[in-house]
Amino acid sequence: MPGTDFQGSFGRSLLSLRRDQVDLVAGSSSHHNHQHEPSNMEVELDSFQRQVAEKFIDLNASGELLSLEWIGKLLDSFLCCQEEFRAIVFNHRSQISKPPMDRLISDYFERSIKALDVCNAIRDGIEQIRQWQKLADIVISALDSHRPVGEGQLRRAKKALIDLAIGMLDEKDPSSSSGTNLAHRNRSFGRIRESHHHRSIGHFRSLSWSVSRSWSASKQLQALANNLATPRSNDVAASNGLAVPVYTMTSVLLFVMWALVAAIPCQDRGFLQVNFFVPRHFQWAAPVMSLHDKVVEESKRRDRKNCCGLLKEIDRIEKCSRLMNELIDSVHFPLSDDKEIEVKQRVGELVEVHEDLKNGLDPFEKKVREVFHRIVRSRTETLDSLC
Repeated sequence: MPGTDFQGSFGRSLLSLRRDQVDLVAGSSSHHNHQHEPSNMEVELDSFQRQVAEKFIDLNASGELLSLEWIGKLLDSFLCCQEEFRAIVFNHRSQISKPPMDRLISDYFERSIKALDVCNAIRDGIEQIRQWQKLADIVISALDSHRPVGEGQLRRAKKALIDLAIGMLDEKDPSSSSGTNLAHRNRSFGRIRESHHHRSIGHFRSLSWSVSRSWSASKQLQALANNLATPRSNDVAASNGLAVPVYTMTSVLLFVMWALVAAIPCQDRGFLQVNFFVPRHFQWAAPVMSLHDKVVEESKRRDRKNCCGLLKEIDRIEKCSRLMNELIDSVHFPLSDDKEIEVKQRVGELVEVHEDLKNGLDPFEKKVREVFHRIVRSRTETLDSLC
């Protein structure tokens, strides 16, 4: 949906949808519908829908899609939505414990547990990118100097470039052992301190917060998406509209995890197998589906089809290292002035992407960690309050 203007069309508001659904269930007349005055709760829920829509409209218009900066903004948007959702659940916790909300909120938190594994897999992917960054650093230190380029420096750079190419190819191959070694390590985001919410431990099936050897990002995303359906009219009416923000937050959670897997190397990505669709009548549907379509289109580009991750910085480091490798292969000594200038230019390009990774990976990892802990905290607080 390139070029779609979302600013003037949020779709139908939650207030109108909720009134229609209540009237359908109750058999109310259209006259009664027009006389209905929105309650504070309806205004609150509608505000949440609008905020989600605005966050994704901004994401459609901001930064370079799938860059570290853009994904950081995506995680910021998720954290804002999560905080608003947490407030809604807390403000209406008396209704959350009653049918059908007890079932719907339980389903949401079951899905959120699966998102924790995705966060851990992304942490492993970040560490893999750091390994590539270190190899790029070897190339830069060997060739980025004021001294003339010698044979020894080129050999050192060549070895690092070969290691980098092999590392990225291994990551593309799910059967490769070296490409998955990092995921076997226990790279946890840390356990919840035992002094905090002792009994919350019972809410988790497992405290093994690292992905297993057989873990699959594709299967995890499918599990997140399974049976995700728009709330039924009866559920919306019986929950006074609370079923809608639960569906909204579940959809946002799924999209964010899907986008992370699309961008960052991790085990058995296959992320396009997930069937993600949001009905157009939701205020936030158009901007979310627009981003989804853009990511899918990016993955279909000929030079990106078999890539280990759609992150823009990965694409740039792969292209820079490949061109540098081809250049070194064409070099003969004594080195001509033109060739030496070309080598320095290629090194300069590698320096740029290396700096982007150096400045962007740490803040990005902190945001992934914050998403992980915010999901845990929200789940723990809600289930504790219901107990």
